[in-house]
Amino acid sequence: MPNRLADCNSPYLRQHADNPVDWHPWGEEALALARRTNRPILLSIGYAACHWCHVMAHESFADPDIAAIMNRYFVNIKVDREERPDLDRIYQTAHAILSQRPGGWPLTVCLNPADQTPFFTGTYFPPAPRHGLPGFGELLARIAAFFASKPADAQRQGALLREALQSLTPSGPASLDGGWIDQAVTALMRDADTRHGGFGGAPKFPHPSLLALMRTRARLDQPDLSGPVGRHLDFTLSRMARSGLYDQLGGGFYRYCVDAEWEIPHFEKMLYDNAQLLPLYADLARLTANRLYHRIARETVEWLRREMRLPGGGFASSLDADSEGEEGRYYLWTPAQVRACLDESDWPLLAATYGLDGRANFEGSWHLVVRQGPRELAEKTGLSQTALHPRLNAAREKLLATRHARVPPARDDKRLTAWNALMIHGLYQAARYLDQPDWAALADEALQDLRQRMWVDGRLYAAGEGEQALPAYLDDHAFLLAALWERLCWSFEPQWLDWAVALAEILLTRFADPQNGGFWFTANDHEALIARMKPLADDALPNGNAVAAQGLMQLGWLLGETRYLEAAEATLMAAAASIEAQPVAHSGMLRALQDWLQPPPLVVLRVSDAERADWADVIRWLRARDVALLVLPAPDPVSPGQAGWDHEPLALREKPYQSGGVAYICRGTACLPPSFDPVQLRAAFAIGEEA
Repeated sequence: MPNRLADCNSPYLRQHADNPVDWHPWGEEALALARRTNRPILLSIGYAACHWCHVMAHESFADPDIAAIMNRYFVNIKVDREERPDLDRIYQTAHAILSQRPGGWPLTVCLNPADQTPFFTGTYFPPAPRHGLPGFGELLARIAAFFASKPADAQRQGALLREALQSLTPSGPASLDGGWIDQAVTALMRDADTRHGGFGGAPKFPHPSLLALMRTRARLDQPDLSGPVGRHLDFTLSRMARSGLYDQLGGGFYRYCVDAEWEIPHFEKMLYDNAQLLPLYADLARLTANRLYHRIARETVEWLRREMRLPGGGFASSLDADSEGEEGRYYLWTPAQVRACLDESDWPLLAATYGLDGRANFEGSWHLVVRQGPRELAEKTGLSQTALHPRLNAAREKLLATRHARVPPARDDKRLTAWNALMIHGLYQAARYLDQPDWAALADEALQDLRQRMWVDGRLYAAGEGEQALPAYLDDHAFLLAALWERLCWSFEPQWLDWAVALAEILLTRFADPQNGGFWFTANDHEALIARMKPLADDALPNGNAVAAQGLMQLGWLLGETRYLEAAEATLMAAAASIEAQPVAHSGMLRALQDWLQPPPLVVLRVSDAERADWADVIRWLRARDVALLVLPAPDPVSPGQAGWDHEPLALREKPYQSGGVAYICRGTACLPPSFDPVQLRAAFAIGEEA
């Protein structure tokens, strides 16, 4: 019989519906049962695309003997960390404090039933002792015996842990120091892998937030990326694009690689990784004119449209690492399988490109990694690159069509507001950099989808719909605010500015810490948990406090709203001690700090529809740069005020239209004299790069 997870919204929870474990979703029913029976809570946190979560489910949660131990001694709660990042953040932090080592998934935590405080934490455990780990059933029996015989010890440890959780954010310096950015970049370059790209050794993650910081610094140092930071960024993106981290047939990046050479990935694909990498490749495609980067950006969008799009226009969360019960099976090839798909004349080209005439690189099969690029292949074959490109593309299309006939990895169809907002933001940026209106149209559909499904009566929701809707967190509000700003820079419409202002007000009223600055991860009316976290460092996602600070700066400068600017500064001050202690861990905060210390340019352009054609080239030119450009409507000649906008903010009304069009250029709170023609506007930004 299915357990209580069968009717849950989360595909990850439903994956465990047939376990013999008496699973509960997190909620008052399960927590009350634990209190009433005085049984400790066994909390298991994971996500649908997690390979080791699947392993533990197959080995232990499906085992009747282990399930019997769990059901006898514990109240068992299963949590999808993507739906409940609040719980995951708290208990991952608790694990780090108790074990003095990083966590991960699956996360296994035993909680005191009285107050949900952990007294034991771990990650994956095998069913029987293996690799220095205890067997899960034996471990659970010992934990249950400890809790029954020494409840006071568990209570004392819980009290100490609560104190530690409440004191995670130290007080810091009284001023903000731009030198922290230099320290972070210097440390990154010390850790740079000059042979394979990226940073450090195995396992090798792409770390998009670090790459974004390098891009920010490289553009400031040398706009053409010719400095050492820019060169390593270029080298890293090139190596990643040709490596096993990237799906060479279907597009999109995997989560990470298990080796330092970017050879073999952990095969899950996450929406948030691709959301952050897409605009980086699009930007470098524009800056370097590298055809490879253009292809990666285009194929990533094609993958997104083909494999991740949900009904209504939103995007799914992830694709599983496993298919047919085996990790990576969907993506692997043998030379015979490849040869069967191709014309005989194309086989040598594919074999040389992906090393199919060499040794297998994954358990007797081949995961495709570029061994020879078009230039090397042209030298080897005597064919021109112009002749090679269409043949290679056609061959890849044949392999992709064959792969589509296989059993695909499972897709987690959860619509997460934060992750969708990240992808919407990335699509608009990439559309600007490479002038791709169809990418912006894809983002428009996803943005409308969020508005219709996740914004209800002035409140934002993180996941689910109807009765199963989960209240939104800091990341949902901050990432959506950033996405709306990019929407305004792509094509200004008052409705999106209105929504951005509404989100900013919610951040200030429901998430802000007025005493110490910054924003809590949960709102002031959120379910009471053992701690209220204020994350400041980056992880796989951009830091919500950093993104909120940047969004409030942008909106504050545009609207002249000092409350937003004060909240942004207070957030940076709240993070100052953490940044000073570990600059590299706070790349998002450092990018926000860079904007605070040196505000980026903001252009408000007023043109009529008839005049817009005269300004079209400079609009396109500015969109492709790090210039926030908002093209606002000219006055309606028939009715007063702005066409279709009867509540235009005062700061924008103070930038009036003038016949022929006019551009207002500002940096922070300082503005230049208006520009009245496109040539003059472009000249204001052409210094330091070719016009």
